[in-house]
Amino acid sequence: MLDTNLQAQLKSYLENLKTPVELITFTDESPKAKELSQLVTQISELSPLVSKIDGNGTEQANNERVPSMLVRSVETGSEMRFAGLPMGHEFTSLVMALLHSGSHPLKIDAEQIEQVRNLEGSFEFETYISLSCQNCPDVVQALNMMAAINPNIKHTMIDGALFQTEVFDRDVMAVPNVFLNGESFAQGRISLTDILNKVDSNAGERQAKALAEKDNYDFLVVGGGPAGAAAAIYAARKGINTGLVADRFGGQVSDTMAIENFISVKATQGPKLVASLEEHVRDYDVDIMNSNKASQVKRNEETGLVEVSLENGAVLKSKSVVLATGARWREMNVPGENEYRGKGVAYCPHCDGPLFKGKPVAVIGGGNSGIEAAIDLAGIVEHVTVLEFADTLRADEVLVKKAKSLTNITIITNAQTTAVIGDGKRVTSLRYTDRVSGDDHQVTLAGIFVQIGLMPNSEFLQGDIELTNRGEIIAGARGETSIAGVFAAGDVTNSPYKQIIIAMGSGANAALGAFDYLIRQDV
Repeated sequence: MLDTNLQAQLKSYLENLKTPVELITFTDESPKAKELSQLVTQISELSPLVSKIDGNGTEQANNERVPSMLVRSVETGSEMRFAGLPMGHEFTSLVMALLHSGSHPLKIDAEQIEQVRNLEGSFEFETYISLSCQNCPDVVQALNMMAAINPNIKHTMIDGALFQTEVFDRDVMAVPNVFLNGESFAQGRISLTDILNKVDSNAGERQAKALAEKDNYDFLVVGGGPAGAAAAIYAARKGINTGLVADRFGGQVSDTMAIENFISVKATQGPKLVASLEEHVRDYDVDIMNSNKASQVKRNEETGLVEVSLENGAVLKSKSVVLATGARWREMNVPGENEYRGKGVAYCPHCDGPLFKGKPVAVIGGGNSGIEAAIDLAGIVEHVTVLEFADTLRADEVLVKKAKSLTNITIITNAQTTAVIGDGKRVTSLRYTDRVSGDDHQVTLAGIFVQIGLMPNSEFLQGDIELTNRGEIIAGARGETSIAGVFAAGDVTNSPYKQIIIAMGSGANAALGAFDYLIRQDV
């Protein structure tokens, strides 16, 4: 299971254990169960504080999924479950569960630890994931940390690809998908702060109050993607009071799998790059305010400060602001899309692809993203139908050749998607019109993966700042916008090329532009 290098790394991590940890397995004769048993044996041999216990035959085994493992702290009795084989992106979740069960300190705010500890009631969380989902580990680790803190909180990670019957019965068609005490709780990436805001009725009010009491900033970044991170670093290095407010750190990059055009790094993955970005930002004195969305930006002419209103009601004030809110997946805007979002309509093939194993799906879009998605999905699903609006594919020729070489990919050009059809619970088919003949067609399928480009996250700025007809912020050579003291950077702007490395340069440029603006203001 674990090669020599990975065993050596894990052994060094497990040296941080302070108290004993039990790994209890529930297995059968299936190949995955044997792999899980082998994995647990290898882990237990790497530390004297980790013991392997066979849970088969016990009364508890009657209520456990198979194969699964239970990570239990001998010191506190905390329990975290992994139903399936926690490899791929979830191996990190397993390592963190071991460390936290062994009394290794949690890297979250003391206030949040206390908040979790004081939660009253019983909380049984279940999170359906896919091992190829780069967003799932954040949710799994947040809930596992809650379980490590409060004995009344239990959490189980469930590999949706392995437990297909459950996935079908509970209508799970997108990951991460969280259930609480048997009821649907959240779908998609959700942070620890978001979870606490949902289970602690007063959390949001306390958070808004704390934000409203913050001092004025010299420089405030709105957005936590590559542009926002670069802007914050450049500003903080100038020694000015810097804040960063974001819905989630990393933005769209967190949803990106393979990155092979980031100069000086031959290949990396989105979550890994985001972790490095956040670590770099935290090296400086930057006030990071995650899980907060801006609702309005305006300049107060009396005070000369820019006021950033948040959806929770708090208002942050700064002498200068950089807007770096990025972009999101563009939608088809056809009947049925919103109704079946997360019920067959998906936007991340890496995350949700394994849930459609052996089923027919469609990919909307014939650019690089769409053809890459089709190639990836072809190895999992029964058949992929690619629908491209134009008369030719826009993807690179090497990708087109690869897609055309696969027997379970059908490419249809001049196809205008007109409707998503479902049975009320899940997608069953898709309608499209042949733009040449005018004929209508219907394709029977289980999933639709939309890959037709990006939309700027700028709706909250409508009417207050100058935008292009596509909703992009118009930014000048120094990142300046139509509001004095407000600058913009990255994919939310009218920059013609939406690339990570360009966004980073754009963020640095806007920060320098804002600093130049600040030093020219009256004292």
